[in-house]
Amino acid sequence: MRNENTESEIKYSHLLQVLCLILFYVVWTLDSFLFNVSTFLAKLVPIFIRVVASLSVIIGGSILIAKAHRQLFKDKQADLITDGIFAHVRHPMYLGTILIYLGWIIGTLSLLTLIPWILILILYVKMANYEEKQLERKFGEKYIAYKKRVPKWIPKFKIKSNDS
Repeated sequence: MRNENTESEIKYSHLLQVLCLILFYVVWTLDSFLFNVSTFLAKLVPIFIRVVASLSVIIGGSILIAKAHRQLFKDKQADLITDGIFAHVRHPMYLGTILIYLGWIIGTLSLLTLIPWILILILYVKMANYEEKQLERKFGEKYIAYKKRVPKWIPKFKIKSNDS
């Protein structure tokens, strides 16, 4: 029997995430540093550019995760959270994780590592879709209105204008 904390997640999602993590880093490490099967593009892009781009994406993903985590777990809110980072994107923790993986790929330009990254994308899309169905059941019209207002993956940041 599943409790309230786990019914909003796909069965074995934590195990699947760990397996994807292992697969990703095994492929990335072997291709980037041992066999160099698909890292030929790295010779065309200077290391400085790759490192700066990679770190920027990894830091951006980490910030998304940290903001979402702080907001989700600071007060253990029972109501639907639609402010803060959740006013810009519906799945900031998943998006942050996907970006961190992408940052590692950018660092070495290992094309072979795109295969496990795509598997990770598929997993997170399935997890997000499942959770959204659960949230629709729990919050009904309130969540449906939220879905219409806030993008699922690509954050929408509105720039405040000084129009009077």
